Amino acid sequence: MTLSSKLSDPRLLRQYAYVDGKWTHGEGGREEAVFDPATGEALGHIPWLEPHQITAAVDAAEAAFMHWRALRVDERCERLLAWYDLLQAHREDLATIMTLEQGKPLPDARGEVEYGASFVRWFAEEGKRTFGDTIPSHIPNAALGTLKEPLGIAALITPWNFPLAMITRKAAAAMAAGCTVIVKPAGETPFSALALAELAERAGIPAGVFNVVLGDPPEVSRILCAEDRVRVLSFTGSTRVGRLLLEQCANTVKRVSLELGGNAPFIVGPDMDPREAAFAAVAAKFQTAGQDCLAADRILVHESIHDAFVVHFAERMAALTVGNGLEPEIDLGPLIHRQAVEKAASIVDDAISKGATLVAGDQSQAPGENFFMPVLLTNVTRDMKIWHEESFAPVAGITAYANDDQVIEMANDTEYGLAAYLYTHDIRRIWKIMRALEFGMVSVNSVKMTGPPVPFGGVKHSGLGREGGVTGIDEYLETKYYCLGALGSVSGS
Repeated sequence: MTLSSKLSDPRLLRQYAYVDGKWTHGEGGREEAVFDPATGEALGHIPWLEPHQITAAVDAAEAAFMHWRALRVDERCERLLAWYDLLQAHREDLATIMTLEQGKPLPDARGEVEYGASFVRWFAEEGKRTFGDTIPSHIPNAALGTLKEPLGIAALITPWNFPLAMITRKAAAAMAAGCTVIVKPAGETPFSALALAELAERAGIPAGVFNVVLGDPPEVSRILCAEDRVRVLSFTGSTRVGRLLLEQCANTVKRVSLELGGNAPFIVGPDMDPREAAFAAVAAKFQTAGQDCLAADRILVHESIHDAFVVHFAERMAALTVGNGLEPEIDLGPLIHRQAVEKAASIVDDAISKGATLVAGDQSQAPGENFFMPVLLTNVTRDMKIWHEESFAPVAGITAYANDDQVIEMANDTEYGLAAYLYTHDIRRIWKIMRALEFGMVSVNSVKMTGPPVPFGGVKHSGLGREGGVTGIDEYLETKYYCLGALGSVSGS
């Protein structure tokens, strides 16, 4: 059975790039297969565009920019809300596409469609509130103030773990601001991006405003970074690639927004119910099979409840079901490809070789070659890969700590600074630790922390800028200052 046959609307499966309102083949004959990570089945093929075709996308975005920015803000809002309505109407097909190309369970994919659509609605409305300021004048007979104006063309490079929401969070903000966009989705998950393009066209988004380019990632990135007409680059992905893109954007002095790696601590205070905290930690660790920049990587538990916490964590983890995301009652789907499985295994082997205890995680039970059974390690120490690296896998490591000062130092012992979790009911401990954590986002007594109103982003090597919230649209706006002097006035009079 083909992917399109599983859709109510087969036209949502597109195997072309989308440039200037046209579905585009590659001209060099290069193409890549897209695989279902659960079965290894080829779902379809996508073309790799030639360099001049990437430049043509920039041409199209440039040509569309002047018209798009000139629309009244309520007109842009109407088109974005029409896009939102179509995302909601086709939620089931979009979720099916996502599960097949990414692997996450179908309920999670439905949740991502809802989450992704929520950014379109949020920024459609937020575009109406891009206010400038009136500045009290220090200059005689002059009026001073600021305007907010769109930067221009935005290049958006997005990852495979959230193939729809990472696009809408960026694109809706940019388009609401009056920018045109060029999306480069991950090669593993292009069909979600192309379905977005199909629905954008149906929503009346003009040609050239929303473009999707496909091709060799380093080649496409180099072209977009070197292109002076592209005025802002937004990237979600690894810190290693983010550093390279930042370097490549230096010559054209672009606005750069980076949402990079995470290494989230999950801190459990001594006053917590170990069962309640353990169940929350399982939810924080194994979301998207651990392939999530917000996943809890280092679980730090007070020594007084450590042993009970481990028992409850292992109990809850054992109840998780692993399998094909299209099957009912699946908690964890496959990892994205075999290399991810090999990396996960190397992190576990490294920890065990350095003294960690393997509590659970029998890989002989994996239902396929791209699956990795959830793993629980205790006695994790700082010399292990699991402490320093973002595992991006269902591998949980637990470490005991003695006091608040120690756990603050342990939590901050990372180059990353995206998100942290804190579970305790002591308000003094909450305030002390929350303020001391060197992370852009801290969630207290809650696993869920994201959404359209939230300024999502990190510090240190976890990125630059914020996505979502009232600040998310600012990544795509420039502040223009004006001084309006009275005609005929003489300076200094």
